[in-house]
Amino acid sequence: MILIQDTIISPDVLEEYFQCDLSICKGNCCVDGESGAPVEKAEVIRLEEVLLLIWNDLSVQSKNVIEKQGVVYIDKDEEYVTSLVEGKDCVFTCYDGNGCCRCAIEKAFREGKTDFYKPVSCHLYPVRVVQYKGFRAVNYHRWSVCEAARILGKVNNVKVYQFLKEPLIRKFGEEWYEELEKTVKVKR
Repeated sequence: MILIQDTIISPDVLEEYFQCDLSICKGNCCVDGESGAPVEKAEVIRLEEVLLLIWNDLSVQSKNVIEKQGVVYIDKDEEYVTSLVEGKDCVFTCYDGNGCCRCAIEKAFREGKTDFYKPVSCHLYPVRVVQYKGFRAVNYHRWSVCEAARILGKVNNVKVYQFLKEPLIRKFGEEWYEELEKTVKVKR
């Protein structure tokens, strides 16, 4: 384990290879799973604010779920998670012409319609952050859906922490990421 500020980082984050390959996985991480994507309490308001901007990109089923349940629900772990359509698709999914699942919020961000990228847990995936008393655990979540990402990461020599540089900085800050990179160099 690596300690940086108030985080304990799993060695897998530094050692495992990862680079998303949407041409293979088709964004299945937004469809499969036990519950919706974890959402920080402050993000619930942002999700509600961005809703009008993305409404036309959402499926009829997503709109129905949002109208009945809202953008989030509290899961079995007592945490906010994005609402799901029939226990599968995140309500914020949309599909491109190639059948690839995309995030409607990220699409709006890329089009300059909002400054909210998407929930930080989605941006950080396959890393999951768990808050404990006095520290946060930063763990790599290994999932069969992402096998193509592990292969592409190995081909291109991209480690999890490198692939996730932008979201790790978003979550923990530039100074934290610089300390992480220094730690990796020392370990080599």
